[in-house]
Amino acid sequence: MTRATVVGSGPNGLAAAVSLARAGYAVTVLEASGTVGGGSRTAELTLPGFRHDVCSAIHPAAVTSPFFRAFGIEERIGWIVPDASYAQPLDGGRAAVAWRDLDRTAAELGPDGRAWLALTRPLAHRIDGVLDFTGNQLLRIPRDPLATVRFGLRVLEAGSALGRRTFRTAEATALLGGVLAHANTALPSLASAASGVLLAALAHTERGWAYPVGGAQALPDALADDLRAHGGLIETDRHVTDLATLDWGDPAAGDLLLLDTSPRLLLSHPDVPASYARAIRAYRYGAAAAKVDFALDGPVPWTNPDVARAPTVHLGGTRAEVEASENAVSRGRVSERPYVLAVQPSVLDPSRAPEGKAVLWAYMHVPNGSPLDPTEHVTRQVERFAPGFRDRILASHAVPASGREALNPAEVGGDILGGAFSMTQAFRRPVVSTAPWRTPMKGVYLASASTPPGPGVNGMAGWHAARTALADAREPAKLSDLF
Repeated sequence: MTRATVVGSGPNGLAAAVSLARAGYAVTVLEASGTVGGGSRTAELTLPGFRHDVCSAIHPAAVTSPFFRAFGIEERIGWIVPDASYAQPLDGGRAAVAWRDLDRTAAELGPDGRAWLALTRPLAHRIDGVLDFTGNQLLRIPRDPLATVRFGLRVLEAGSALGRRTFRTAEATALLGGVLAHANTALPSLASAASGVLLAALAHTERGWAYPVGGAQALPDALADDLRAHGGLIETDRHVTDLATLDWGDPAAGDLLLLDTSPRLLLSHPDVPASYARAIRAYRYGAAAAKVDFALDGPVPWTNPDVARAPTVHLGGTRAEVEASENAVSRGRVSERPYVLAVQPSVLDPSRAPEGKAVLWAYMHVPNGSPLDPTEHVTRQVERFAPGFRDRILASHAVPASGREALNPAEVGGDILGGAFSMTQAFRRPVVSTAPWRTPMKGVYLASASTPPGPGVNGMAGWHAARTALADAREPAKLSDLF
């Protein structure tokens, strides 16, 4: 039987592994950690009974991903779909909320309601077309040109200084500013707009900003179960650092090697061409994330009660404050009032903490490789909008950007996006190609977030890599029978 070896068991690696196992390959997954999942893991990081997501927490991209939809992820694990996709508190007890109900959101935004509808409704109504464009390699003709054009126009608007004039109120400008900052890059920019506009549109779709019951670990566990059911093997505590010493089979016989890793691992392949090696060395990594998890003696005491209904909360104040924080990071500094992305999963999932208690997941953006402990910065920013938060902390667990690579080797310098998120690297990820998952080495494919469509728990990079490998092997029948 033809072999396939997959290095890395994040959602992309497992998506590739499941696809190849279903196509009849003898698949072995090698994972550096003691558990599967990569960035999608859940663990008791603070106190017994408090279950925290190690990296990713909210998964709007998973429930809408073509791969996960084909895989049937909604039938395999339980999902929580919040009425409030995300919230952005402001000083003085004010807040803006992106309700899944778009009309409700627009009504609460008052004079900016029509502008919010104009930004998000055309995309939310044609979300499958938008996802087809954003979830694939960009050097291709989109299947829904109208959705693509509408998406592009809104990205051009939101990604320029002119986009600051779209809204008149602090609430609406902050609501967009908070979601644009997910891209962890200088603001405004087209790259941040592409990410933020998509996330804003997803917030108002049927599935909204869903997340798995029990934590992110449910996703890789479901994939691992399916892999084993199709004969695949998973070996944990197998940290691969040198491809020259890895026995992955015979490429001349059709054996495959797929890497859900940083592209840098490809440099250890004995046959890597000099031109490809130069491209990999030129691939840039971006700003990083410093994360802290809190075990709390009760819910976060938000001043505005609507914020307590949103599992995802963007902390940073006004859009101007958010932009100042992100631009400071892009210049190698950290703001005293940083943008903080916070998740309070236990507001809708009681399995995440003991009765009456709560968990809070939060990260702030920092320069790549920063050793900064984020605990105090994050605590102050939460306390700003939730006085009394500090008194509810039972325990905390922090990982600086400099420590993230030890948890997940693909997060170079703490970059959780698989490479700097820029328009240049949207097309050169990590090389310019109509099939960037394929490498010049026979039988070797890159299947990580460093390939299109980039970051996000969607499994698409792994699926694309596996399908590319099967197409190269001229096995179209196996391609059509994967799911």
